[in-house]
Amino acid sequence: MSENKYKIIAFKVTFKNIPLHKLERFVFKDVESACESFKKIPGVSECVILQTTSRVEIFIVNNLFIDEAPDARRVEGRELVLRKIVETWISLTGLEEYDVDHFDQILEVYENTDVYNLLLRLACGLDSVVVGNERILEQIKSAISAAKQSNASGRILNKFFDTCTRIATRIRESTGISKGVTSIGDVAVKIAEAHAGLDGKKRILLIGTGETAAMVAKSLNEKKYPFEITSKTIERSTGFSKILGGKPIKFEDVMSSFDKFDIIFVATTADYFIITYDKIKIVMENKTKGTMILDLSDPRLVDEKISSFPATKLMFRDQIIEMEERNLKARKDEVVAVEKMISKEIPIIEATMRQLAPEPLVKDVVTSVDS
Repeated sequence: MSENKYKIIAFKVTFKNIPLHKLERFVFKDVESACESFKKIPGVSECVILQTTSRVEIFIVNNLFIDEAPDARRVEGRELVLRKIVETWISLTGLEEYDVDHFDQILEVYENTDVYNLLLRLACGLDSVVVGNERILEQIKSAISAAKQSNASGRILNKFFDTCTRIATRIRESTGISKGVTSIGDVAVKIAEAHAGLDGKKRILLIGTGETAAMVAKSLNEKKYPFEITSKTIERSTGFSKILGGKPIKFEDVMSSFDKFDIIFVATTADYFIITYDKIKIVMENKTKGTMILDLSDPRLVDEKISSFPATKLMFRDQIIEMEERNLKARKDEVVAVEKMISKEIPIIEATMRQLAPEPLVKDVVTSVDS
């Protein structure tokens, strides 16, 4: 009789290796159904899917049979599981041909100890768009809770996720990594509230679909401020809106109705001014209602001459970033403390997981009988 062993493998696509407006194409519309599809892959006994506005991550348990040395233990076996995961992922989502062709450059894969470190760092807030963000811990708890309810997970992933969330909660409390968390998006929104009377009645525009724009969108969403989103193409704006909210609007329409917006956040990239004095002169020169423009881009993308229009206030990233940098400097010691605690906890998690055996797969039993 062979000894039943396993590997925990994580597959992830995140904001670090793909633009946020493209991430929507990798999202599973029905997570429970997707988990069941992944569990149909030979050797996969458990599955948990974690989806947020900045990541899609799949955690699986891959059963191995020591002594008999089947394909799953060999390099070609591991590649087979990876290939099946990718094929299933593609079949369940709306990926374009470019995404499929470049999947190997987009996808990150981790096994066992690296997975333990991955999830614990994430749960502690070290790998979030905003360091220390507590929302990710709640999202991880929700992911494993949903997997338990649908029986997608089992004793391995249940124990792993429960252990990591418990440890992460303790680390967060002892280090204070979650206290006073702010991002450049939070700072920009607070400035708009203080200096432009930002509220739910103001018409708000967000220009950009990158990480900084995502921070602004998250802050606006948390405060329930409706906003419109625009970018170089309507496709980018639409993809961004599907995961981060906002009403997509064409950039050309923005220029012709610039005077209709009360507060404008510019958070994008380009090698030229995207908003110039001449472009908006006709619609802005007779405006009497106040307009606040916060250019969070680096380099600046708003012509400083725009501030000469009546009732127009313009602020740049270097003015706004000072508040965020003070916050980050104050958190460096906490980040180091969290990393030290994580390094001490990983061997404990390893020891805990070694004591567990995976649940037998019905499909594996059938295969054995056939043999």
